[in-house]
Amino acid sequence: MPTVYISHNSCEKHIAGEEHPEAPERIGAIQNRLIAGQMADFLRWIDAEPATREQLVATHDPDYVDAIFARAPQQDRVELDSDTFMMPHTLAAALHAAGSVIQAVDFVMAEQFNNAFCAVRPPGHHAEYDRAMGFCIFNNVAVGARHAINHHGLDRVAIVDFDVHHGNGTEHIFRQEPKVLYASSYQHPYYPFSDPGKSHDNMVHMPLSAGSGSAEFRQAIGKHLLPALDAFQPQLLMVSAGFDAHKQDPLAQLRLQDADYAWITDELMQVADRHCGGKLVSVLEGGYDLDALGRAAFAHIRCLMGLG
Repeated sequence: MPTVYISHNSCEKHIAGEEHPEAPERIGAIQNRLIAGQMADFLRWIDAEPATREQLVATHDPDYVDAIFARAPQQDRVELDSDTFMMPHTLAAALHAAGSVIQAVDFVMAEQFNNAFCAVRPPGHHAEYDRAMGFCIFNNVAVGARHAINHHGLDRVAIVDFDVHHGNGTEHIFRQEPKVLYASSYQHPYYPFSDPGKSHDNMVHMPLSAGSGSAEFRQAIGKHLLPALDAFQPQLLMVSAGFDAHKQDPLAQLRLQDADYAWITDELMQVADRHCGGKLVSVLEGGYDLDALGRAAFAHIRCLMGLG
Protein backbone atom coordinates (compact mmCIF):
# COMPACT_ATOMS: atom_id res chain seq x y z
CA MET A 1 0.00 0.00 0.00
CA PRO A 2 1.71 3.20 -1.14
CA THR A 3 1.63 6.61 0.51
CA VAL A 4 -1.20 8.84 -0.71
CA TYR A 5 -0.46 12.50 -1.47
CA ILE A 6 -3.61 14.63 -1.29
CA SER A 7 -3.82 18.20 -2.52
CA HIS A 8 -5.99 20.46 -4.68
CA ASN A 9 -5.25 23.25 -7.14
CA SER A 10 -7.44 25.65 -5.14
CA CYS A 11 -4.76 25.55 -2.43
CA GLU A 12 -2.39 27.28 -4.84
CA LYS A 13 -4.95 29.96 -5.74
CA HIS A 14 -5.34 31.26 -2.19
CA ILE A 15 -3.27 34.45 -1.91
CA ALA A 16 -2.90 35.83 1.58
CA GLY A 17 -1.42 39.10 0.33
CA GLU A 18 1.56 40.54 -1.48
CA GLU A 19 4.83 39.40 0.09
CA HIS A 20 2.90 37.36 2.67
CA PRO A 21 5.12 34.42 3.75
CA GLU A 22 2.25 31.92 3.48
CA ALA A 23 2.53 31.94 -0.30
CA PRO A 24 1.08 29.72 -3.06
CA GLU A 25 4.60 28.69 -4.12
CA ARG A 26 4.89 26.59 -0.96
CA ILE A 27 2.92 23.74 -2.53
CA GLY A 28 5.01 23.85 -5.70
CA ALA A 29 8.22 23.78 -3.69
CA ILE A 30 7.24 20.40 -2.26
CA GLN A 31 5.98 18.96 -5.51
CA ASN A 32 9.04 20.12 -7.46
CA ARG A 33 11.36 18.53 -4.94
CA LEU A 34 9.46 15.24 -5.14
CA ILE A 35 9.77 15.30 -8.92
CA ALA A 36 13.46 16.22 -8.82
CA GLY A 37 14.08 13.45 -6.30
CA GLN A 38 12.27 10.93 -8.53
CA MET A 39 9.71 10.17 -5.83
CA ALA A 40 6.60 11.50 -7.57
CA ASP A 41 5.91 8.32 -9.54
CA PHE A 42 5.89 6.22 -6.37
CA LEU A 43 3.16 8.25 -4.66
CA ARG A 44 -0.58 7.97 -5.25
CA TRP A 45 -1.74 11.52 -6.09
CA ILE A 46 -5.37 12.32 -5.30
CA ASP A 47 -7.36 15.55 -5.56
CA ALA A 48 -8.90 16.65 -2.28
CA GLU A 49 -12.64 16.92 -1.86
CA PRO A 50 -14.06 19.90 0.06
CA ALA A 51 -15.21 19.54 3.63
CA THR A 52 -18.92 20.02 4.21
CA ARG A 53 -20.43 22.44 6.69
CA GLU A 54 -21.54 19.46 8.78
CA GLN A 55 -17.97 18.17 8.95
CA LEU A 56 -16.64 21.60 9.92
CA VAL A 57 -19.17 22.28 12.67
CA ALA A 58 -18.28 18.97 14.30
CA THR A 59 -15.06 20.80 15.25
CA HIS A 60 -15.76 24.53 14.96
CA ASP A 61 -18.44 26.84 16.34
CA PRO A 62 -21.35 26.81 13.83
CA ASP A 63 -21.66 30.61 14.01
CA TYR A 64 -17.96 30.94 13.21
CA VAL A 65 -18.24 28.59 10.21
CA ASP A 66 -21.26 30.48 8.90
CA ALA A 67 -19.43 33.78 9.35
CA ILE A 68 -16.50 32.52 7.26
CA PHE A 69 -18.86 31.51 4.46
CA ALA A 70 -20.69 34.84 4.69
CA ARG A 71 -17.51 36.93 4.67
CA ALA A 72 -15.85 35.16 1.73
CA PRO A 73 -15.18 37.98 -0.77
CA GLN A 74 -15.85 38.00 -4.48
CA GLN A 75 -13.07 40.53 -4.93
CA ASP A 76 -10.43 42.34 -2.87
CA ARG A 77 -9.69 40.87 0.55
CA VAL A 78 -11.20 40.49 4.01
CA GLU A 79 -9.06 40.68 7.15
CA LEU A 80 -9.85 37.99 9.74
CA ASP A 81 -6.99 38.99 12.00
CA SER A 82 -3.79 40.99 11.57
CA ASP A 83 -2.08 38.31 9.45
CA THR A 84 -4.99 36.13 8.27
CA PHE A 85 -6.86 37.19 5.15
CA MET A 86 -9.49 35.90 2.75
CA MET A 87 -9.31 36.51 -0.99
CA PRO A 88 -11.76 35.29 -3.66
CA HIS A 89 -10.23 31.77 -3.78
CA THR A 90 -9.56 31.42 -0.05
CA LEU A 91 -12.80 29.74 0.99
CA ALA A 92 -12.41 27.03 -1.65
CA ALA A 93 -8.81 26.44 -0.54
CA ALA A 94 -9.78 26.24 3.14
CA LEU A 95 -12.60 23.80 2.42
CA HIS A 96 -10.33 21.54 0.36
CA ALA A 97 -7.57 21.76 2.96
CA ALA A 98 -9.89 20.49 5.69
CA GLY A 99 -11.53 18.00 3.35
CA SER A 100 -8.20 16.50 2.37
CA VAL A 101 -7.55 15.43 5.96
CA ILE A 102 -10.98 13.80 6.21
CA GLN A 103 -10.20 11.87 3.03
CA ALA A 104 -6.80 10.89 4.35
CA VAL A 105 -8.32 9.55 7.57
CA ASP A 106 -10.87 7.53 5.59
CA PHE A 107 -8.18 6.09 3.30
CA VAL A 108 -5.89 5.10 6.14
CA MET A 109 -8.63 3.71 8.35
CA ALA A 110 -9.88 1.60 5.42
CA GLU A 111 -6.28 0.38 4.96
CA GLN A 112 -6.28 1.56 1.35
CA PHE A 113 -2.95 3.28 2.04
CA ASN A 114 -0.30 2.91 4.71
CA ASN A 115 -0.24 6.61 5.41
CA ALA A 116 -1.03 9.98 3.88
CA PHE A 117 0.46 13.43 3.36
CA CYS A 118 -1.90 16.35 2.83
CA ALA A 119 -0.12 19.13 0.92
CA VAL A 120 -2.63 21.88 1.58
CA ARG A 121 -2.95 25.52 2.52
CA PRO A 122 -4.06 27.61 4.29
CA PRO A 123 -2.56 25.84 7.29
CA GLY A 124 -4.71 25.11 10.29
CA HIS A 125 -3.19 24.57 13.72
CA HIS A 126 -3.68 28.15 14.99
CA ALA A 127 -7.41 28.18 14.15
CA GLU A 128 -9.36 27.88 17.40
CA TYR A 129 -12.92 26.66 17.94
CA ASP A 130 -14.37 30.05 17.02
CA ARG A 131 -11.46 32.14 15.76
CA ALA A 132 -9.11 32.43 12.79
CA MET A 133 -5.52 33.42 13.45
CA GLY A 134 -1.93 32.89 12.41
CA PHE A 135 -2.67 32.33 8.68
CA CYS A 136 -5.22 29.63 9.66
CA ILE A 137 -8.98 29.56 9.01
CA PHE A 138 -10.17 26.00 9.69
CA ASN A 139 -8.12 23.68 11.87
CA ASN A 140 -7.42 20.98 9.30
CA VAL A 141 -5.83 18.39 11.56
CA ALA A 142 -8.50 18.90 14.23
CA VAL A 143 -11.28 18.43 11.67
CA GLY A 144 -9.65 15.16 10.63
CA ALA A 145 -9.18 13.99 14.21
CA ARG A 146 -12.81 14.73 15.07
CA HIS A 147 -13.89 12.83 11.96
CA ALA A 148 -11.81 9.85 13.09
CA ILE A 149 -13.59 9.90 16.46
CA ASN A 150 -17.12 10.57 15.24
CA HIS A 151 -17.15 8.60 11.98
CA HIS A 152 -14.71 5.78 12.70
CA GLY A 153 -15.46 5.42 16.40
CA LEU A 154 -11.89 5.84 17.60
CA ASP A 155 -11.17 6.37 21.29
CA ARG A 156 -7.50 7.38 21.05
CA VAL A 157 -6.20 9.79 18.40
CA ALA A 158 -2.76 11.32 18.90
CA ILE A 159 -1.70 14.55 17.19
CA VAL A 160 2.00 15.40 17.07
CA ASP A 161 2.89 18.96 16.07
CA PHE A 162 6.52 19.80 15.23
CA ASP A 163 5.83 23.22 13.72
CA VAL A 164 8.00 25.98 15.20
CA HIS A 165 4.85 27.64 16.54
CA HIS A 166 2.68 26.05 19.20
CA GLY A 167 -0.64 24.86 17.79
CA ASN A 168 -2.80 26.87 20.15
CA GLY A 169 -5.89 26.20 18.05
CA THR A 170 -5.57 22.43 18.25
CA GLU A 171 -5.04 22.68 22.00
CA HIS A 172 -8.01 25.04 22.35
CA ILE A 173 -10.28 22.59 20.53
CA PHE A 174 -9.15 19.40 22.29
CA ARG A 175 -7.94 20.52 25.73
CA GLN A 176 -10.82 18.74 27.45
CA GLU A 177 -11.16 15.83 25.01
CA PRO A 178 -9.74 12.64 26.59
CA LYS A 179 -9.89 10.84 23.24
CA VAL A 180 -7.15 13.12 21.87
CA LEU A 181 -3.53 13.41 22.95
CA TYR A 182 -1.94 16.58 21.59
CA ALA A 183 1.84 17.01 21.74
CA SER A 184 3.69 20.05 20.42
CA SER A 185 7.34 21.07 20.18
CA TYR A 186 7.80 24.78 19.54
CA GLN A 187 9.98 27.82 20.07
CA HIS A 188 9.22 29.58 23.35
CA PRO A 189 8.66 32.40 24.03
CA TYR A 190 7.33 33.04 20.56
CA TYR A 191 4.07 33.41 18.65
CA PRO A 192 1.33 32.58 19.68
CA PHE A 193 2.89 33.06 23.15
CA SER A 194 1.32 29.98 24.71
CA ASP A 195 2.10 29.34 28.37
CA PRO A 196 3.59 25.83 28.72
CA GLY A 197 2.90 26.01 32.45
CA LYS A 198 -0.85 25.99 31.88
CA SER A 199 -2.00 22.77 30.30
CA HIS A 200 -4.20 19.70 30.63
CA ASP A 201 -3.48 16.03 31.17
CA ASN A 202 -3.92 15.24 27.46
CA MET A 203 -1.51 17.98 26.35
CA VAL A 204 2.27 17.56 26.04
CA HIS A 205 4.28 20.79 25.77
CA MET A 206 7.89 20.70 24.56
CA PRO A 207 9.05 24.35 24.51
CA LEU A 208 12.48 25.03 23.01
CA SER A 209 14.46 28.24 23.40
CA ALA A 210 15.62 30.28 20.40
CA GLY A 211 18.80 28.81 18.93
CA SER A 212 17.92 25.22 19.88
CA GLY A 213 18.91 22.67 17.27
CA SER A 214 18.99 18.96 16.62
CA ALA A 215 20.27 17.88 20.04
CA GLU A 216 17.66 19.80 22.03
CA PHE A 217 14.84 18.79 19.70
CA ARG A 218 15.71 15.10 19.75
CA GLN A 219 16.16 15.13 23.51
CA ALA A 220 12.68 16.64 24.01
CA ILE A 221 11.11 14.10 21.66
CA GLY A 222 12.82 11.18 23.38
CA LYS A 223 12.12 12.38 26.91
CA HIS A 224 8.56 13.66 26.58
CA LEU A 225 6.85 12.72 23.32
CA LEU A 226 7.70 9.08 22.74
CA PRO A 227 6.85 7.90 26.28
CA ALA A 228 3.56 9.82 26.16
CA LEU A 229 2.61 8.24 22.85
CA ASP A 230 3.45 4.73 24.06
CA ALA A 231 1.40 5.27 27.21
CA PHE A 232 -1.56 6.60 25.19
CA GLN A 233 -1.41 3.78 22.59
CA PRO A 234 -3.08 5.70 19.75
CA GLN A 235 -5.40 4.01 17.29
CA LEU A 236 -4.45 6.70 14.75
CA LEU A 237 -1.43 8.99 14.68
CA MET A 238 -1.80 12.40 13.08
CA VAL A 239 0.96 14.93 12.41
CA SER A 240 0.87 18.71 12.11
CA ALA A 241 3.92 18.84 9.87
CA GLY A 242 5.35 22.32 10.06
CA PHE A 243 8.82 22.75 8.59
CA ASP A 244 9.51 26.25 9.91
CA ALA A 245 11.77 25.06 12.75
CA HIS A 246 14.36 24.58 9.98
CA LYS A 247 17.53 26.64 10.41
CA GLN A 248 16.89 28.42 7.06
CA ASP A 249 13.35 29.52 7.89
CA PRO A 250 12.97 33.31 8.13
CA LEU A 251 10.11 33.40 10.66
CA ALA A 252 11.75 31.78 13.69
CA GLN A 253 15.03 30.94 15.40
CA LEU A 254 15.22 27.17 15.84
CA ARG A 255 18.00 25.32 14.03
CA LEU A 256 16.65 22.00 12.79
CA GLN A 257 18.14 20.36 9.71
CA ASP A 258 16.75 18.16 6.95
CA ALA A 259 17.90 15.03 8.79
CA ASP A 260 15.84 15.94 11.86
CA TYR A 261 12.64 15.70 9.86
CA ALA A 262 13.61 12.26 8.59
CA TRP A 263 14.46 11.24 12.15
CA ILE A 264 11.20 12.40 13.75
CA THR A 265 9.19 10.84 10.92
CA ASP A 266 10.92 7.51 11.42
CA GLU A 267 10.28 7.67 15.17
CA LEU A 268 6.59 8.43 14.62
CA MET A 269 6.24 5.62 12.10
CA GLN A 270 7.66 3.21 14.66
CA VAL A 271 5.07 4.41 17.18
CA ALA A 272 2.32 3.95 14.59
CA ASP A 273 3.59 0.46 13.80
CA ARG A 274 3.59 -0.49 17.50
CA HIS A 275 0.11 0.75 18.28
CA CYS A 276 -2.13 1.27 15.24
CA GLY A 277 -0.97 -0.85 12.36
CA GLY A 278 1.06 2.01 10.87
CA LYS A 279 -1.96 4.32 10.46
CA LEU A 280 -0.56 7.84 10.12
CA VAL A 281 -1.92 11.02 8.53
CA SER A 282 0.40 14.01 8.07
CA VAL A 283 -0.83 17.54 7.29
CA LEU A 284 1.25 20.47 6.08
CA GLU A 285 1.42 23.44 8.45
CA GLY A 286 4.27 25.99 8.29
CA GLY A 287 7.55 26.30 6.39
CA TYR A 288 8.39 29.56 4.64
CA ASP A 289 11.83 29.25 3.07
CA LEU A 290 10.90 27.51 -0.16
CA ASP A 291 14.16 25.63 -0.61
CA ALA A 292 14.24 24.40 2.99
CA LEU A 293 10.54 23.54 2.88
CA GLY A 294 10.97 21.44 -0.24
CA ARG A 295 13.95 19.54 1.16
CA ALA A 296 12.48 18.98 4.64
CA ALA A 297 9.10 17.89 3.30
CA PHE A 298 10.87 15.58 0.85
CA ALA A 299 12.74 13.96 3.76
CA HIS A 300 9.47 13.57 5.66
CA ILE A 301 7.53 12.09 2.73
CA ARG A 302 10.42 9.82 1.74
CA CYS A 303 10.31 8.30 5.23
CA LEU A 304 6.52 7.92 5.05
CA MET A 305 7.10 5.92 1.89
CA GLY A 306 9.49 3.63 3.76
CA LEU A 307 12.54 4.92 1.91
CA GLY A 308 14.17 6.92 4.69
